[in-house]
Amino acid sequence: MAGGNLKNLVIAFLIPLPSILFYISFVPYRPVLDRHPGNASALLPRTSGVRGGHSEIGVAVALTWVWSVRLTHNYLRREGWELGKREDWRFNEMRSQYGKTWWWMSFFAVYLSQQVFLIGICLPMHAIHSSNQPWGIWDLVAAATCIAGIVIAHFADTQLHKFVSWNQKLKKLGEPTIPTLEDGLWRYSRHPNYLGEQLWWWGLYLFAWNLGQGWMFVGPLVNSLCLGYVTLLVERRMLKQEHRAQAYRMYQKRTSVWIPWFRKAVPEPKEKDT
Repeated sequence: MAGGNLKNLVIAFLIPLPSILFYISFVPYRPVLDRHPGNASALLPRTSGVRGGHSEIGVAVALTWVWSVRLTHNYLRREGWELGKREDWRFNEMRSQYGKTWWWMSFFAVYLSQQVFLIGICLPMHAIHSSNQPWGIWDLVAAATCIAGIVIAHFADTQLHKFVSWNQKLKKLGEPTIPTLEDGLWRYSRHPNYLGEQLWWWGLYLFAWNLGQGWMFVGPLVNSLCLGYVTLLVERRMLKQEHRAQAYRMYQKRTSVWIPWFRKAVPEPKEKDT
């Protein structure tokens, strides 16, 4: 069994590499897209030895497909229903920063690293499909956590999409845009979409933890650390934009970072006399 698991891990890691190498060798401009591990995780049940008759497996598979569809829908909606329409701004900045060396650095920093990352956060799916353990209370907690993550991420992304779309309309009309989104979930959390993603991956991990695979926490932990770093990048970027820097500083003072909480009463800054 151990040898078979090792073989599956090696196959999962190596199969995408030839296509990645072929791709980066022949395409002069390679827009780097944001990762979508949820889509790939939905394929794992087809290759992890699915065993019928266990509600734990059925629930995990169903939730994974729902998450994957949500993630794909949000990505395509954000890109105007065109695949690869634009490059993630973080990768675009890295491309500008590293210049000519970016073509080989991107292979290790983006393509290869995300492949390893993908395997890590999807390990709980393998634990689920390798188990005969009946449904228990912790499976219910895990499922509820995953559902909460899906719901929060969906509404947060939808509210953000409406905000961005409305600002684009205002810009076309030559009217002032709204500097910060402070409605809905975004009134109580500065990054509710990231909170939803955290809940999803930690909820999936709870399934594995309940099966005695506690070491698999490494995957969601690395994901949390990555999102923590991305949160810093996003907020620095917001503060660099002159038209929203002051409003966003006030937003930071009033509103919790990830976990929704009551807003703080912070007085508006007084305008300097001229």
